Amino acid sequence: EDRAAQSLLNKLIRSNLVDTTNQVEVLQRDPTSPLYSVKSFEELRLKPQLLQGVYAMGFNRPSKIQENALPMMLAEPPQNLIAQSQSGTGKTAAFVLAMLSRVEPGNKYPQCLCLSPTYELALQTGKVIEQMGNFYPELKLAYAVRGNKLERGQKISEQIVIGTPGTVLDWCSKLKFIDPKKIKVFVLDEADVMIATQGHQDQSIRIQRMLPRDCQMLLFSATFEDSVWKFAQKVVPDPNIIKLKREEETLDTIKQYYVLCNNRDEKFRALCNIYGAITIAQAMIFCHTRKTAAWLAAELSREGHQVALLSGEMMVEQRAAVIERFREGKEKVLVTTNVCARGIDVEQVSVVINFDLPVDKDGNPDNETYLHRIGRTGRFGKRGLAINMVDSKHSMNILNRIQEHFNKKINKLDTDDLDEIEKINN
Repeated sequence: EDRAAQSLLNKLIRSNLVDTTNQVEVLQRDPTSPLYSVKSFEELRLKPQLLQGVYAMGFNRPSKIQENALPMMLAEPPQNLIAQSQSGTGKTAAFVLAMLSRVEPGNKYPQCLCLSPTYELALQTGKVIEQMGNFYPELKLAYAVRGNKLERGQKISEQIVIGTPGTVLDWCSKLKFIDPKKIKVFVLDEADVMIATQGHQDQSIRIQRMLPRDCQMLLFSATFEDSVWKFAQKVVPDPNIIKLKREEETLDTIKQYYVLCNNRDEKFRALCNIYGAITIAQAMIFCHTRKTAAWLAAELSREGHQVALLSGEMMVEQRAAVIERFREGKEKVLVTTNVCARGIDVEQVSVVINFDLPVDKDGNPDNETYLHRIGRTGRFGKRGLAINMVDSKHSMNILNRIQEHFNKKINKLDTDDLDEIEKINN
């Protein structure tokens, strides 16, 4: 699945910050520096028009990542930063605030440069800059993205430029719209998505090499695989580092069962029986392929259930609209493929059904996806229910390997269990 699309989807469906319980680890470059974390935006001594912008966006106090990152980003002299934070934790607002704080509005040339992996993600960041700079009308923003054609020989007067690596590189070197030597802040957003895209890595490094030595470099990534680390260390000299401590997702609040069937039609009948026996607030049903998902959604609709279908060929905006309807309770069942296992938080989801068990491309159990899928229920400390449909020796083998991996027994579902579940539900 396209990481950039996934990231954009998360931005479109997120109505507020995710309350993360992850602990933040701060690894500092200079152990003697009086680095501190802030509990309020006032402590940052921001320009009044920026503070006004922050509050207008509905941020009352800094999120976890902001508490630690903002004092570093706003320190004098400027410090470089590599930060890990998952989407929805307020990182965009944090680096936008850093950029806006460093700009000299009287100087009519680019002073801050932000790279995004795609045109759509650049627009999303641009929206945050516009909202936060709402009370700072002399600050202007330019988009260095494909299709934004400027006359040759033109110089850009906007103080902040946000764009994709290819176009930004052209603007800096070939077309000379931007003087890279005047850039004070360089932000690389979504580095993990960026380097998954052909060519972006080299372009980003070439841009970074044109910038002045004292330019502040800020790099953000949701994940830190080795490739991301290597890249980050190439483009960010002497960084401070903020990492999320890995949090063990727990399955303790989720009851897991399996149902034995012989084929797809039997799985469908079993599904209808479960549905008839228990009251379900909302359910998510995961299928392995788009074809199965489409078939299942049609069959459930025929049985009179309110069903929404979410699958990979839909445009990101269409997916966001489907999730919104599900979240508002307009549909009770969401049938989907793995595309949607991540990032969807719907508090009312009480049951997750694996119509097909998650396997990787080699047919081995995909434990991480299993965790993400069933983690859609039992959220926010509530009790959840996960039911796995098993239709062959092979899928029973997959289920056994999943049980071993998590060291959790998954019981066979029988009628007594359904009565028990119904009690819990009510």
